[in-house]
Amino acid sequence: MENFKIDVDADGIALITFDVPGRSMNTLTSGVMKEIPEWVERVKTDDAIKGAVLTSGKASGFCAGADLGDMAGGMLAGGSLQDAYDAGWKLNGALRALETCGKPVAAAINGLALGGGLELTLACHYRVVADDSKIQLGLPEIKVGLFPGGGGTQRLTRLIGVQAAMTAMSAGSSWRPNDAKGAGVVHEVVAKGGEVEAAKAWIKGGGKAVQPWDDKGFKQPGGGPYHPAGIQNFLVGNAMLRKQSYGNYPAVLNLMKAVYEGIQVPMDAALRIETRYFIKTLMTPQAQAMIRSLFLSKQELDKGAVRPAGVPKSDPKKVTVIGAGMMGAGIAYVQALAGIETILIDRTQEDADKGKAHVADLLKKRLSRGQITQDKYDALLASVVATTDYDLIKGSDLVIEAVFENREIKADVTKRAEAQLAPGAVFGSNTSTLPITGLAEASVRPEDFIGIHFFSPVDKMMLVEIILGEKTGEAAIAKSLDYVMKIKKTPIVVNDGRGFYTSRCFGTYVAEGMAMLEEGYAPALIDNIGRMTGMPRGPLEMHDDVALDLSVKIAKQTAADLGDKYQPLPGSQIVQKMVEELGRYGRKNGMGFYDYDQKPKKLWAGLAELAPVKIDDSTPELVEDQKRRLLYRQAVEVARCWEEGVIDDPREADVGAILAWGFAPWTGGPITMIDQAGLKAFVAQADDYAARYGDRFKVPQLLRDMAGKGETFYGNFAGKQKAAA
Repeated sequence: MENFKIDVDADGIALITFDVPGRSMNTLTSGVMKEIPEWVERVKTDDAIKGAVLTSGKASGFCAGADLGDMAGGMLAGGSLQDAYDAGWKLNGALRALETCGKPVAAAINGLALGGGLELTLACHYRVVADDSKIQLGLPEIKVGLFPGGGGTQRLTRLIGVQAAMTAMSAGSSWRPNDAKGAGVVHEVVAKGGEVEAAKAWIKGGGKAVQPWDDKGFKQPGGGPYHPAGIQNFLVGNAMLRKQSYGNYPAVLNLMKAVYEGIQVPMDAALRIETRYFIKTLMTPQAQAMIRSLFLSKQELDKGAVRPAGVPKSDPKKVTVIGAGMMGAGIAYVQALAGIETILIDRTQEDADKGKAHVADLLKKRLSRGQITQDKYDALLASVVATTDYDLIKGSDLVIEAVFENREIKADVTKRAEAQLAPGAVFGSNTSTLPITGLAEASVRPEDFIGIHFFSPVDKMMLVEIILGEKTGEAAIAKSLDYVMKIKKTPIVVNDGRGFYTSRCFGTYVAEGMAMLEEGYAPALIDNIGRMTGMPRGPLEMHDDVALDLSVKIAKQTAADLGDKYQPLPGSQIVQKMVEELGRYGRKNGMGFYDYDQKPKKLWAGLAELAPVKIDDSTPELVEDQKRRLLYRQAVEVARCWEEGVIDDPREADVGAILAWGFAPWTGGPITMIDQAGLKAFVAQADDYAARYGDRFKVPQLLRDMAGKGETFYGNFAGKQKAAA
């Protein structure tokens, strides 16, 4: 076998080491799934083997789950439903054979076990995990539009009950080792390095080779669907899942169906039920869209798919961050975690120290969770130097300015910083709206000037948008991508333009919500419709989050830059009055479209005077139409960015939209949404909206041309995509 090694000790215990060659992390490939039945059969039939311990040969983890590209392709390759079911059953059948082999099998979990990796351990009779706070155990398949398809829906439910299992699987959450033991997912937590011996000790101590659910006296924890207590899980759970998903994710509904039906029958039948629902889910456009964007495309971008070829790899050791506010301090924090020496500069020492204090607060959270030791905490905090001294920039591989969105301030910072930089060092601006080519005019080395746009809060937001100025060189692009990959973020590369890609397209969601407000839609209806699209928050909520006063500042700067060409956005007068006359800046000062001095927040009563309600109808037809309106407005802007050359890779467009501003993940991103709708149908619907609401819905000629030829974005630009990868 290529992926498993078997060693039988003097006690007759087979140590089965899972180690996929050529990979830093084990995954369930087609080759792995082919070999599992082979070693299971040997354990079952070899009289010299009294029991088995399954562990990983990787220092990085036990198993990260299924290789989704390999798995999905294999299951759908046959073309028929029966072929898909047969391919899907392979893993379930193999794991069922494992737990019924008649000999005790223990899992020695020495690293993270997610998805199919955890499911593999759940088919073992006993689970031992290392006491390591970095280890995660969970079933996160819902995050890519699927649900556990290797027995997880049935085994986890029978282990910890319907409520706990459904909560974990529907959220895709994970447990740390001791939490997993407390929940009943694993049996034992031992000192790191002692997992195999503890697992062997369980076998030698008379470990039972029968799963709880195969015992005649087994009872479902918490009760099944016809138990007085158990039925509540489904009555309440159905409503909770609807609230959580708004019906956008077939995986959530099919997950509950698989659990509901599965726990009423013996395990063999239950696994067949799970497989049928899993295949049904896999065939949905939502699952296929999410797998491509959130797994395959994201993975490619994380590995530097769009990095310029031929530029030597760089490894930034020292990086300066200018501006120690929440954004700059967040950047300093992720740099420290990545082992980068950080100089954090601000105008006063007090401001610089406040930034470092924020870094300390974030590190303390990791310390309190056991994710770092006190020594590590001290070392990481010491790697951040808070100062006002620009001389300390010397020796930096990269400078990131994160100061106010003001052209003059940024120009001054650029000149002062560049005076300290060695040739070849990169200067990056964290601007979210100001064109990079214009900012680079203050630079004496525009080939090394680039946009490096982070999102707030930096410690949680995974995307970084790299923006190219007219004179940005390939070396600066490559070095910036190397930096982003080192701090473990996902990069996209876009060309220059006002608002670039993410800020420009995100702004249309907020602006369309303001247009609805100006038209007389009830504020609560606007935000509810926004959430129902799959966006993380409603447009008005989102506006509060990004700050109303920031919107006013950006509008004024844009008006100054564009002159007579400037066109105010819908609802801009409402926002300007809220900021300048009423002091309502949004969430940051507790007053915006909502009042935040109470929990839960409440819509501001005074909004009724500024924007009288004329439309409070909420028929299903109106809601569906307005949901589509909010999504299509964003997608039209994405298409415009494409025609203008701001972005030209469907992977970056889709992954960037989902990670940056939360574009409805179930769609797979705006480009996938356009492709799946069909360009002809999309253009027709956008034309209808343009007739009703104005030219902001007018699609670019590119879309009309593609629609006329029956083309798609992923079909048209596959050549570039493959070349980049």
